Amino acid sequence: MSTPLNHLSPLPVRERSACMCRHGFACSSFEAGHALHLIQARIASATPAEWDDAIVEHVDTTTGDLVVRTLDGTAHTLWNGGGAALEAPAGTPVALHVRYGVLAIGRTQFNVALV
Repeated sequence: MSTPLNHLSPLPVRERSACMCRHGFACSSFEAGHALHLIQARIASATPAEWDDAIVEHVDTTTGDLVVRTLDGTAHTLWNGGGAALEAPAGTPVALHVRYGVLAIGRTQFNVALV
């Protein structure tokens, strides 16, 4: 006679998971503001007309918040847990893809959550 396997439902497993960026490690989540997924980066680069040039206005390195203002004057508040705030001090030119939540600082791209 075999013993039944103990199967966990997805709900308790999901509740116990936490992104590693909260503990000072690399992001283990692809949710908005965490690690940039390869497909997200590719689809953003496949729609070049939707990138907006912007300037970083304000940065809070403790929370990961950034405020960028596009050249048409629109301000966007962003959050990134992967270090975008450390890479872009105030006054840095950046590119923002609002539709797919990607912030480009030079050649480096970050997944951002629009707050």
